[in-house]
Amino acid sequence: MKCPLIVTITSGLLILLWSYAAVSKLAVFSYFKSQMSKQVFTAEVADILVYLVPFTELVLAGLLCFTLTRIYGFVLSAVLLAWFSIYIVLILAGVFGKIPCSCGGVLSQLGWSEHLAFNLVFLALALIGFVSLKKEVA
Repeated sequence: MKCPLIVTITSGLLILLWSYAAVSKLAVFSYFKSQMSKQVFTAEVADILVYLVPFTELVLAGLLCFTLTRIYGFVLSAVLLAWFSIYIVLILAGVFGKIPCSCGGVLSQLGWSEHLAFNLVFLALALIGFVSLKKEVA
């Protein structure tokens, strides 16, 4: 199967996103863990998510690296970005009150509105990559 340019670009951008997000969280793990404990989740859920989120981000980056698993990477990226986006919409709507950003690196400097826009752009990229890849194999 050949890999059209749009699939290469979208998967590459998502690989960069997930790799950067995971590494930036792991680089300041104690800070990330502290921020996760301030989320709306119970302490038990936060304790699980603090490991599960960076692990999942690294797995997604890995799935997007290989032709045989790329379709799963696009689908799961879209699902995770949609979940994150819904969570942000709920934060913006005031459902949870004031919530700190538990993102790492440069992304932690974004406000919630900017973070939502960022997520929606990458959600669109995941969907574009998925559709392009499906057309390629059809």
